[in-house]
Amino acid sequence: MAKEQTMMIDPKSGFCSETKIYHSLLPPAPLPPSTTSMSISDYVLSLLHQHYTSSTSDFYPERVTAFIESETGDRLSYSEFLRKIESLTHSMKSVIGLSKGDTAFILSPATPQIPVLYLSLLSIGVIVSPSNPISTATEISHQINLCKPAIAFGTSETTHKLPSVLRFPTIMLDSQDFHSLMHCSSIRQNQMDSEEEKISQSDTAAILYSSGTTGRVKGVTLSHRNLIASVGEVYAYKQMLKISTRAVNYSTVPLFHIYGFTAILESVTMADTFVIPMKRFDFCGMLKAIEKFKVTVLAAAPPVILAMTKCQSATASGGILDGYDLSSVEGIRCGGSPLRTEVIVKFGKQCHKAADAWDCRQLGSTGKLVANMQVKIVDPATGVALPPCKQGELWAKGPSIMKGYLGEGAQGIPPAIDSEGWLKTGDLCYVDNEGFLYVVDRLKELIKYKGYQVPPAELEELLLSHPDILDAAVIPYPDEEAGEVPMAFVVRKPQASIEKTQVIDFISKQVAPYKKIRRVEFIDSIPKNAPGKILRKELKTRALSKMLATTSKL
Repeated sequence: MAKEQTMMIDPKSGFCSETKIYHSLLPPAPLPPSTTSMSISDYVLSLLHQHYTSSTSDFYPERVTAFIESETGDRLSYSEFLRKIESLTHSMKSVIGLSKGDTAFILSPATPQIPVLYLSLLSIGVIVSPSNPISTATEISHQINLCKPAIAFGTSETTHKLPSVLRFPTIMLDSQDFHSLMHCSSIRQNQMDSEEEKISQSDTAAILYSSGTTGRVKGVTLSHRNLIASVGEVYAYKQMLKISTRAVNYSTVPLFHIYGFTAILESVTMADTFVIPMKRFDFCGMLKAIEKFKVTVLAAAPPVILAMTKCQSATASGGILDGYDLSSVEGIRCGGSPLRTEVIVKFGKQCHKAADAWDCRQLGSTGKLVANMQVKIVDPATGVALPPCKQGELWAKGPSIMKGYLGEGAQGIPPAIDSEGWLKTGDLCYVDNEGFLYVVDRLKELIKYKGYQVPPAELEELLLSHPDILDAAVIPYPDEEAGEVPMAFVVRKPQASIEKTQVIDFISKQVAPYKKIRRVEFIDSIPKNAPGKILRKELKTRALSKMLATTSKL
């Protein structure tokens, strides 16, 4: 039966005409048996161990840099990193008293202590729950009510936001006390081994928080198995491409974000060097770090890539980027929000000699499915799974898919995963005949104009192509006759004088009548979260408040 099903899978698109499921065309990524007792820390460090036990390896832990602090240039070798993990793990259990199943809430900017803390806590079976350090007290209170931590970790800048009623006292990562915990000298290995609790891969490893762009923030639970599969898929992919040279990774994405969180794990797995991002993002500081540390792989949100293209062409005599040597960069990782094809092409010509990866050659696509992953494209109205080139909601299934949301079945939170293991992503997508996946927009963000569906991202891309527009966002605006109409928030370029009617006319010439922009408001900046997603909820609130104010005057 398996052989027959394999024969029905299109070798180009990965689509099975019988099951209506798209399959990854990559070889399955080898993972440890799911029944094996193993934490994500065990898995990551075991793969790292292979680098310095291999007879052909040139990896020496005392010589290879694991982490660089971008602001100070301080370096941490792999041997020091491993010693700190061992010491902190012992301290967390024996000195603090943490144990498997406890949750640790972490409120800190990016620091070199974070990777040590993550891997130490995960190795014990403590659930790691990092949050954005600029969150408000109300937001933090909501997250703490969700994850119910036993302990909190902060810094001298953030601890005032943390509660003092947890089971264990709050620990500051920039304190001498924490430094001492990472340099414990009384470790007895036999004692540690005898007291070690077995960690099941199905145990929760991390609780991260959704962006809350369309509703209240939710707690996303990830098991050790989810993280093992996620890291293992990347590791297998790099092995397949025969990537043997160690990368120098720099991420502008915060370490509390899922990308920053897994990027640390992936970097250690490959024995790469990871440059800790700045506590507060600074564009020129990023460029200096790339040049100084010879960064080879840059991870950045779309607004950063857009800024780099705009800076390059800022002046006739040469852009800002001309003052920096970025020639070491070989790869760019970008996600979290749409990045226009025009920007990708321009950036590629100006800034970057990207490796020609086989699954990244189709501009506008997010690429092909990773190993061990399956997806369906489902018509949201009928529930019917669709063939290639048809748009529908993306459903995904695989070992790296999250466990679910905290509080499912209660607090009005429906289950994220159905009984067959499918995650309904809420993304409007399609897969082409070559197996490339395209994200059109979020289903919840589609504007319903007289029964027609209007994707805001499409209109935003057109707006950003106008020479006088620096940034833009489109939201639904209530309308008695149409239900909703597209409304654009527009940021003019400096010295530009484009008017509302010109914006409306510019779009109307390029789209079907039902997609026309009907309202325009000029704004100083588009509100976005750390990964670069537009905070449409803020814009909707702004538009609604103005509408109510206008109505009250009538």
